[in-house]
Amino acid sequence: MKTIISYNASLKLSLALSFIFLAGVVQQSVAQEVITVQRAIEVTLQNNLQITKSKLSEDLAEENFKQAKLAQYPRLNGSVDQRMSWGRNNIGTSGIYENTQNYSFSPGLGLGVDLFNGFSKINQIRQNKLLLEAGKMNTDKIKNDLTLSVVTSYMEILYNKDRLKAAKEQLEVARKTLKQQQALLDVGNKTLADLAEAKSQVATAELDVTNADNALTISFITLVQLMDIPSSTRFEVQAPNAANFTKSNSAYDAETIYAEALTYFPDIKLAALQTAAAKKGIDVAKGSLYPSLSMSGSYGSSYIYSYNLPDYNPSLPPNTPQNLRFRDQIENNVSKGLGLSLSIPIFNGLQAKSGVKKARINLLQTQADEQLAKNNLNKIIYQAVADLKAAESTNESATKTFNAQKEAFSVIEQRYNVGLVNSLDYSTSLTKRNKAEIDMIRAKYDLLFKAKVIDYYLGKQIVF
Repeated sequence: MKTIISYNASLKLSLALSFIFLAGVVQQSVAQEVITVQRAIEVTLQNNLQITKSKLSEDLAEENFKQAKLAQYPRLNGSVDQRMSWGRNNIGTSGIYENTQNYSFSPGLGLGVDLFNGFSKINQIRQNKLLLEAGKMNTDKIKNDLTLSVVTSYMEILYNKDRLKAAKEQLEVARKTLKQQQALLDVGNKTLADLAEAKSQVATAELDVTNADNALTISFITLVQLMDIPSSTRFEVQAPNAANFTKSNSAYDAETIYAEALTYFPDIKLAALQTAAAKKGIDVAKGSLYPSLSMSGSYGSSYIYSYNLPDYNPSLPPNTPQNLRFRDQIENNVSKGLGLSLSIPIFNGLQAKSGVKKARINLLQTQADEQLAKNNLNKIIYQAVADLKAAESTNESATKTFNAQKEAFSVIEQRYNVGLVNSLDYSTSLTKRNKAEIDMIRAKYDLLFKAKVIDYYLGKQIVF
């Protein structure tokens, strides 16, 4: 009997260990992927359709650039003209009209070269090259903007995760307090009012958990949409190193950061390229004011066949009307031509002058846009430096406030448990502690984010 019991126990133990092992394997297999902020940025830059559209615009700009260069080359065109005609025609000089039917075949080549057109083609090449560079820079700008958006969403997820964790902890405290109040009420040491206050604290804590959970879900959806992956995708985010919260440098000089950002920031480089392209656009438009000189050349031949004449026959008497052979006609009817064409603009509805004026207005607009981009960057950087300094002070104050509220609540809780503090004072102290913790979490992530914004404007890679 003992052997059977021992065997059954051993079997149960073995099955239990096997179940635990399999559960561990299953848990590992369904574990969610942990995505770092760098990985989130990489996926976003790879999948986002805004970047795809911008790259397609780059391809169009590149084709325009190639087309402008090829426009300098001579134009060579081949032509083949075939005709069938019939009707009453005078045959030779006899004065006799007869019904005739003729077929003609005329092959030819045409060559055209622009010798001078006000340098508009050369300037068009230069402008299209600038526009191509601007297209590439626009892609960099979109990538830059998306990077900052991803970091913002990532930080929001981290904040909401800590917020949800804190809310759950407070809910657990509120439930324990309710359970304690119920027990004290049962022995007559508490009133129904104390129990009602404890229930109210539980309801408030449950609402905070619900709000924090909803905020976390929304922040995940925002990041997923930026990454352009299925909304059902589940993943975890990697929390930053705690040391990063205390290593920010508030001694940044805004003017130094601004001067550095002017040399590489995509928004500024894009605006500068657009201004340069607009300047070159004026030269392109001025080309229409100058005369244009072009040269043309032609080479062709012809073949005619009349259905009213007999086919070629060498035995016929000389000068007898007949259809000569195709090869003979093609060789004998060769024609060549060479010409120069000069076009002088005199009056064309003032379209050329209007085009120049429009190009100059466009230049003024791009110059204003460039200066506006510089002003915005200057404003944003000065604001970012000020925000970082304020965030450091706020984080320090919020941490001190939380520690003080936490200590105060601990004292109130001890006194409340022995009946020296009423439920209202206890509830007020708990609310203050909870608010202080949420404020500290927000200040902590706000400080880290503000520091990363400075790195962003300094052109540094954003890492946690």
